[in-house]
Amino acid sequence: MPTTHDIIHGHLAFLYGTARADALAVQLQARLAAFRAAHPELGRVGSQQQRLSEDDVILITYGDQVQEPGVAPLRTLGEVMATTLGDVVSGVHLLPFYPYTSDDGFSVVDYRAVDPALGVWADLAPLRARYKLMYDAVVNHISASSAWFKAYLLGDPAVRDYFIALDPHTDVSQVTRPRTHPLLSKFDTADGEKWLWTTFSVDQIDLNVAHPEVLLELIDVLLLYVAEGASLLRLDAIGYLWKELGTRCIHLPQTHRAVQLFRSVLDEVAPNVLLVTETNVPHADNISYFGDGTNEAQMVYQFPLSPLVLNALHTGSGRHLSEWAGTLAPPSAQTTFFNFLASHDGIGVVPATGILSPQEVGALAEQVLAHGGRVSYKNNPDGSQSPYELNITLFDALSDPHAADEFAVDRFICAHAIMLALQGVPGIYIHSLVGSHNNLVGLAATGRARTINREKWQRAELEARLADPGTHERQVFAAMSALIRARRAAAALHPSGAQQVLDLGEAFFALLRTAPGGGERMVCVHNLSSDDQPVPPGLGLGLPNSIPAYGFVWQNV
Repeated sequence: MPTTHDIIHGHLAFLYGTARADALAVQLQARLAAFRAAHPELGRVGSQQQRLSEDDVILITYGDQVQEPGVAPLRTLGEVMATTLGDVVSGVHLLPFYPYTSDDGFSVVDYRAVDPALGVWADLAPLRARYKLMYDAVVNHISASSAWFKAYLLGDPAVRDYFIALDPHTDVSQVTRPRTHPLLSKFDTADGEKWLWTTFSVDQIDLNVAHPEVLLELIDVLLLYVAEGASLLRLDAIGYLWKELGTRCIHLPQTHRAVQLFRSVLDEVAPNVLLVTETNVPHADNISYFGDGTNEAQMVYQFPLSPLVLNALHTGSGRHLSEWAGTLAPPSAQTTFFNFLASHDGIGVVPATGILSPQEVGALAEQVLAHGGRVSYKNNPDGSQSPYELNITLFDALSDPHAADEFAVDRFICAHAIMLALQGVPGIYIHSLVGSHNNLVGLAATGRARTINREKWQRAELEARLADPGTHERQVFAAMSALIRARRAAAALHPSGAQQVLDLGEAFFALLRTAPGGGERMVCVHNLSSDDQPVPPGLGLGLPNSIPAYGFVWQNV
């Protein structure tokens, strides 16, 4: 049986050739030996079921989401989590809290530092003591203001190969484009004018991981995050990591092998730390990052879920959602899905390709526009454009903020009940805890569509609104808290528990969940329509005769 050392050597040989693999393996093993000596406690191995359970619910938030005068926002967040938000969740995904220049954190200037505007590493201690933490590893690109790129512009030979320069006339038409701007951006350097690969923006310069020193640097960054308390590492936009002209430059074998190398490194020195891949792409490509079930990510983002739930609740039909959910099966007990309905980004619709028709995606886009949201587009190889992302808060996506709607909160809670009942680990965007409306003031100020879903709060105002029983925020928070606590107490909803989709009719989305080992069983039935729906008789599940509009039943059987 190959050792971890052999496996790591094999990954390096695949990526960089056998002639270079020996020396690279020696360099990497020296790094791992130093890390292991400094952090021996991280080497203890726990089982998958010990690492994840039904108790795991991850809050997604910016480090400066809650602010107060004179206090580091990371420290304020820790205090608010310990008091106002209490024990609702078990973990926190901190969106990039490093120094940055754009994209609300995803254009990182220094991977190894905490943004001074948010605090210092020590300010994370209260959160580390109470929650599992997920950190972002933004490994595809780095800020144009980073030390690496500044040195590149000055002609420093040490970073000469850290970025990808091409002749501006190079045919890049096959490259998958998640944005509408040109792929190559012009920069003036000490060596003359250069055109560099910029997948996401002119301020986000793609790294050249085909140069092994870059990959070793990125591994050092991952290990730093683990040393600083990360239990989960989110690999942002990982599908674009490796570039090879003449291909789509997404999901390449080398990209998968790099993820496998990250996994092997962590398995050797911190085996309880989990990798979570973020790939806003069609479902088959997304789940490919499970690898063989043992060698890549332990969790993948479940991107199709949000547009499918929106479709189900807008149409009153669970047909697409149920058919898709019936196909879900993690490849091993070591893997599961990271389920979410909302995040700091918009609602991606590309992952629903092949599940929802273009007309159905168009209907979602029209509804979002009618509800005050925005639609972001992508360029297609044939020169056309199509919806890429719906920019709106989840609450307003589900209910028109311009109209009275007696079912608004019920519909919102039903959506989350669906997500929390599904096999996997749920992620709750902090704005969904309180049912935030569209941030139109922020949108007008920045002109960036994603700002509509990224409003920051003052601590005193948040606490006052959550303390007032008459506010919308308090109503939503109370209902969400009760729902999440019910999930965390249900052994049948363990991430590794079995899942069966039940056919109770088009108006329902229904699951039978079973705890690992065949213990507790729970039926979860959700009414997707605005009418009370009769439950088919003779099921033998002890369900009520009917379920009210946008209501749900979770019941042990």
